[in-house]
Amino acid sequence: MVRVRGRNRGRVNIAGVVCYRAGHRPRFFFKLHIWHGRRGKPKAFSWRQYRDLIVMTHLQLGTPVVWCWDNLNVHLVRELADFAEEHKDWLRICQMPSYAPELNPAEGIWSLLKRHLADFAAADLAHLTRVIKRKLKKIQYRPHLIDGCLPPTGLTMDYDAIRSSDSTVQPE
Repeated sequence: MVRVRGRNRGRVNIAGVVCYRAGHRPRFFFKLHIWHGRRGKPKAFSWRQYRDLIVMTHLQLGTPVVWCWDNLNVHLVRELADFAEEHKDWLRICQMPSYAPELNPAEGIWSLLKRHLADFAAADLAHLTRVIKRKLKKIQYRPHLIDGCLPPTGLTMDYDAIRSSDSTVQPE
């Protein structure tokens, strides 16, 4: 969370998907949730927004997906489990171990973003949002940066298994 001056209200949440597929460049998709500090409005992503991110990723990639994510409470809601069951022909969800961010390649993306924002002071929430979007889009168009997020996790791609199932590994 980065605080901004002014009313001292509002925040930007980011959900990101790092995608690896044999024979293709790595991909990174993201979605922002901006809370303007208004009472009664949700401060964070809902399960529906995560569902929409999964669907958008599947459509963009045009392939079945294996979705790996942490144990954030909204990731574990019944509605998302039901959604995964309904779409088991193209979606498989795997839970990462609790308290294991070192296994998540998306953490490398967040590290890159934080490095870019290290000496940044936003004038307001809109300014912060613009800068975050710009930095994340720069990362999207630099596949070598996304590739560099996988080795520190110690995870590897099993290309033979991927070729046989045509799956994509996507930590969130």
